[in-house]
Amino acid sequence: MRNRPLRGGAAVALSLLLGGGALSACGSSDSPAPSSNDGRGPITVATGKDLTQTVQKLVAKWNDGHPKEKVRLVELPEDGDQARQQLVQNMQIKSDAYDVVRLDAVWTAEFAARRWIRPLPDGLVDTSSFVPAALKTGEYRGKLYAAPWLTGTGVLYYREDLLAKAGIKEPPKTWAEMRDDCAKVRKAPGGKGVDCYAGQYGKYEGLTVNYSEAVQSAGGEVFDSSGKPQVDSPQAKAGLQFLVDGFKNGTIPEKAVTYKEEEGRRAFQEGRLVFHRNWAYVYALASEKDGSKVAGEFGVAPIPGEDGLGSGTLGGNNLAVSAFSKHQATARDFVAHIVSPAVQNEYGRAQSFPLSLAALYTDPGMIKQYPYLPALKQGMDKAKPRPVVVRYNEVSTAIQEHVTAAITGKKPVGQASGELQKALTALAD
Repeated sequence: MRNRPLRGGAAVALSLLLGGGALSACGSSDSPAPSSNDGRGPITVATGKDLTQTVQKLVAKWNDGHPKEKVRLVELPEDGDQARQQLVQNMQIKSDAYDVVRLDAVWTAEFAARRWIRPLPDGLVDTSSFVPAALKTGEYRGKLYAAPWLTGTGVLYYREDLLAKAGIKEPPKTWAEMRDDCAKVRKAPGGKGVDCYAGQYGKYEGLTVNYSEAVQSAGGEVFDSSGKPQVDSPQAKAGLQFLVDGFKNGTIPEKAVTYKEEEGRRAFQEGRLVFHRNWAYVYALASEKDGSKVAGEFGVAPIPGEDGLGSGTLGGNNLAVSAFSKHQATARDFVAHIVSPAVQNEYGRAQSFPLSLAALYTDPGMIKQYPYLPALKQGMDKAKPRPVVVRYNEVSTAIQEHVTAAITGKKPVGQASGELQKALTALAD
């Protein structure tokens, strides 16, 4: 998965499960941000591409009620790295071009540490209304800098029809059960030649996510709560071993070493996978009768782990107020408006992105519209937020380098884990 903005019909794409590690010198090399400007007036919101036009409609309603504080949307590049680069360049020159910025959850620490965004005042939003883990992605050093808007975690798509033909009544909760289920499916009608399982293993952010989830699902952690890497622990090695063994024994098809989200989604939709780890956006696409061979034949469950249900990576997009905005009072009000229960309810019923409002995941109407929500919520309850580190991109690059070496057989698990431990330790210092 890339750190990309959400696309129409797609849920948020997500990454690392690290537990902490804010750098002590964060922001020290940057000039202090200007004093808070509580001005009011028109604002510009930098966000992702609004293919469904749902956000445009929400903004239009705001503009009707705030003629002197109208909102203009600016769409950032679809590619997450390019979107981040554009925002960073904007902040580095202290531009007031953007008043509200949509941040991938993993960027919050960097932007807060460099004083590019303002802390949100207490009471601006109802923090008790959010999915707790999503709320944490907007925090930095005990303060809320960005309001959670979109959230989610990886889920397991599975072929209900093939499992039923093999006499399997429920999706697997462990890796061993998943392997056993695949063996049974291959002996059952329609199962011959169908690959077992795939996630995202190309050398990009998705590999960081899948590795992190494997580590967590084996009881380990990439970083501990004090910010120290723990990738050479027995549990972390077990997580990496699961991926390595998967490629060796055929649980994961060899071609999946280049898979990103879309390659895996297509393989599942074309009936070439029994199990597939991906994001919530796949549900709508795989359900299209005209474009999917598995429409009506699949289910959604939390991802499996070593000894029980696994732990996914929590991702999402948050809304923050630029420190360089001249109309910060209006910007704050708009952020509070967009993440409010009333607006999230309206937004949630108009499109399929998983939102940050906890009540939506148990709402009967929402569940009827999006049947995967209970499984997604169950997965989110066990999911871990990404790291509170400024040098996240370098951390992710290091993980991709060493995990790729392991799953392609260039390095044994012990060596890859040890070298990754040294690399992450250097980045955390």
